[in-house]
Amino acid sequence: MSGMSCEGCEQNVVDSLEELGGVNGASADNETGVVRIEGEASDEKLRAAIEEAGYEVNG
Repeated sequence: MSGMSCEGCEQNVVDSLEELGGVNGASADNETGVVRIEGEASDEKLRAAIEEAGYEVNG
């Protein structure tokens, strides 16, 4: 993912994901652009939540 540049960005992504049903936990790392999600939410819902938060999903 791209667009994260600080810890605040990481928290925005995590908060957006954890609001979704089916997400038990999430973490984000702005240095690597990696987001980890625990749970059963669909890829479509995860992508939409990240994009709504203002970030881009790569891959």
